[in-house]
Amino acid sequence: MTPWTHLVRFVAVEDSQVHLGQLIDTSRDVGRDSVDGEEIAVFLINGSIFDGRVTSHILHVKQLLSPVSKKECNYIRCLGLNYLEHAREANLALPKAPILFTKPRSALSGPYPASINIPKCAQDGTSDYEAELCLVIGKAGRDISEDDALDYVLGYTASNDVSARTMQRLTAQWSFSKGLDGSCPIGPVLVSSSAIPDPQELCLKAIYNSAVVQDGHTKDMIFSVRKQISYLSQGTTLEAGTLILTGTPAGIGALRQPKIVLQDGDEISIQIDQIGTLVNKVRYDTI
Repeated sequence: MTPWTHLVRFVAVEDSQVHLGQLIDTSRDVGRDSVDGEEIAVFLINGSIFDGRVTSHILHVKQLLSPVSKKECNYIRCLGLNYLEHAREANLALPKAPILFTKPRSALSGPYPASINIPKCAQDGTSDYEAELCLVIGKAGRDISEDDALDYVLGYTASNDVSARTMQRLTAQWSFSKGLDGSCPIGPVLVSSSAIPDPQELCLKAIYNSAVVQDGHTKDMIFSVRKQISYLSQGTTLEAGTLILTGTPAGIGALRQPKIVLQDGDEISIQIDQIGTLVNKVRYDTI
């Protein structure tokens, strides 16, 4: 049995149980395939995301789930203002150190058919999207050097830092406004660091109701993935299962003219090279 490279967590057609699987056809965009009703075949993975091995047993995806479960997720750390063009569009000075906020595990969600549920408290016309590359730490480390940083990455996936802007502007601390339930969808696939050796060579887009609203590249990061891991591990143990959202490029809804707001029934997708498309519908809570 071999290590996985393209991992999905899913409910199987065959037994309606949750499994881990290795995509058989890694060239497919399984996020879009799921929305379009295309068949998705995988090799069953035995074990966890951290030690799983690929078997020859084939299953089929009934429903995609977040590739990292809430149980496996240790902590969600997020960077703000980490793209040069985003800092310019916001007319803000470049940060001297990574700007950090966090999300609770209750924010974690998955790809379609999972939806982004906007609670009553955020239905004020300022709900926003942020396309981000998400990395998952695969082994614990502290005081990690930049040279060794990528050795601690289990894999990469797409994420959406869903934000309630009115709440965000009330305080300098962003964790509450960006940590509402379901505000951190990730997926559709977790691609191993062996398959993405350089995370600074990826294009990423946000697509809102079929229109591209963010079109960036990870080379535009102010603090590279290596620098982020090294900085965040100073005197602090990054445990296996830690998620790090690495910042968003220019084009967020709040800074566009005219502004874009996530409305009930909208579709918002995050597309990243070599990973695929994280698709979610927007639903406004009614209670």
